[in-house]
Amino acid sequence: MTIMIIGLLIFLGSHSVRIFAENWRQQQIAKFGETTWKIAYSAVSVIGLAVAIYGFGQMRLDPIYVWQPPMGMRHAVALLMLPAFIMLVAAYVPHNAIKAKLGHPMMLSVKIWAFAHLLANGRLGDIIFFAAFLIWAILAFKAAKKRGRLTPAAPVKATKMATIATVLIGLVAYVVFAFYLHTVLIGVPVFS
Repeated sequence: MTIMIIGLLIFLGSHSVRIFAENWRQQQIAKFGETTWKIAYSAVSVIGLAVAIYGFGQMRLDPIYVWQPPMGMRHAVALLMLPAFIMLVAAYVPHNAIKAKLGHPMMLSVKIWAFAHLLANGRLGDIIFFAAFLIWAILAFKAAKKRGRLTPAAPVKATKMATIATVLIGLVAYVVFAFYLHTVLIGVPVFS
């Protein structure tokens, strides 16, 4: 579990710079350039995520159970992941009404994903993993909203087609992940 926690600290730590050290971030970008900053940030993030995922897999080999979630919680996760996927897609599709309304759909997606998985997982490692992401998403969302109040972004004109595309892509991604990729990548079938 130590490896997973180290990975989480690296990954979520790098993603927390905008929460806790925005001025330092801006200084580094000014000093080294935005491209160099993005490359370094991405490298640290990828390393942290890889270590966290490896540690998560290792933790599952010798689990410590805190509680046994009721079977119905798996159904709750399946239901909650539907809007999580749509919001994840909304973060990337330009001019959709979901992003225009919510502002930061990726962080909301992470909140839903982490909360849903906390409901259905009772191992200590799972609780630490998903709680870390949930806490980070709450803090990141709060910091992003504060930045938005200080420097409001220009209003985005949402289109019906972009919003429909967002929902459809989110639904397709959900189906592909739930019925196929979750088992392949995570080793746990969503529907069994």
